[in-house]
Amino acid sequence: MIINRRIGPEIIELSRQFPVITITGPRQSGKTTLAQMLFPDTAYANLEDMQQRDFALNDPKGFLEQFPNGAVIDEIQRAPDLCSYIQVTVDQKKKNGLFILTGSHQFEMISKISQSLAGRTAIIRLLPFDLKEAYPSINQNSKLLDILYTGFYPRIFSDNINPSKFYSFYVSTYIERDLRQIINIKDLRRFETFIRLCAGRIGQIINYTSISNECGVDQNTIKSWLSVLEASYICRLLKPYYKNIGKRLVKAPKIYFYDSGLVCFLLGITNPEHLQNHPLFGNIFENFIVSEIIKNIFNKVETEHLFFFRDHTGNEVDIVFDNITSIDQVEIKAAKTIHNSFLSPLRYLQTRGIQVNSSYLVYGGEKSYTRENIHIKSWTHISDI
Repeated sequence: MIINRRIGPEIIELSRQFPVITITGPRQSGKTTLAQMLFPDTAYANLEDMQQRDFALNDPKGFLEQFPNGAVIDEIQRAPDLCSYIQVTVDQKKKNGLFILTGSHQFEMISKISQSLAGRTAIIRLLPFDLKEAYPSINQNSKLLDILYTGFYPRIFSDNINPSKFYSFYVSTYIERDLRQIINIKDLRRFETFIRLCAGRIGQIINYTSISNECGVDQNTIKSWLSVLEASYICRLLKPYYKNIGKRLVKAPKIYFYDSGLVCFLLGITNPEHLQNHPLFGNIFENFIVSEIIKNIFNKVETEHLFFFRDHTGNEVDIVFDNITSIDQVEIKAAKTIHNSFLSPLRYLQTRGIQVNSSYLVYGGEKSYTRENIHIKSWTHISDI
């Protein structure tokens, strides 16, 4: 099954403007498939292949000379120093769309790109499918519980894999393979406990002390592990919005995961029906909407300036888009029926002298409409935001 990614046209256009395109994102998000689909006539090299990797590490000039017309180079983080030699090559050839680089995590890859390819590469962030890609005929009859449980990783759809089995292998591979290459984790079980604890706190402000106590490691370790999860596109830390609001604000970030299916697995949910009465259903729905909004931004190759707002008196807005001189705001509710109380948070920031462009309420119901200048959106229309 071939699914056209919505970011595809943006990548093609950028390849006409930059000599290098860098596609990064979590493992199994479809980076290789997308690169080969968009550039079918371009040579291909995979640095996961030991022979290719040794060649690139030991003779980078010779490795690149194999590709006089450029190449798709997969898993570039396996030979990050290659970026310096790519810089020399593209500066000599002065041709756009010469190299397409892919990598599964940011760390040394992005630092090398920043040093060597600044101004020469467009950086694309590819997450798993968004709602429209995975369910092109999405409508009001689509089963929300099934969608949340299944998640959005491409192989689940292309190979018809049971979600629980996919995420089980995904987590074990991620922990046992990738993280051992990134940080020294002596107790893998403790780290897996940490990930599950994070999943149980989605949509909540992080309490480092609580997680530290439950994991049995210090807070600095917790913060380090969180930075690894974020840099690996497993989770996203949403910082508080504080511009012109004053000092009485919550400073710690909220945590979200990029994929609802992974969250369900980590929470031990083994059936879509278990979601309906799960105590974290509202959080899982909110997590899904936040991740879809981030995907929409990444698919447009735009910079996301997303925050949340909460003060110590309990006033809260789930998402704030910071447009520098103004904001857009989004409130998220899993309920299928709109209550007047849902609209109250969206009025609060306006009373604080903040210029609000647009206000949205995304909910679990079917209809989308406008009420009191607030755009009420069904979850099926999340891509409209």
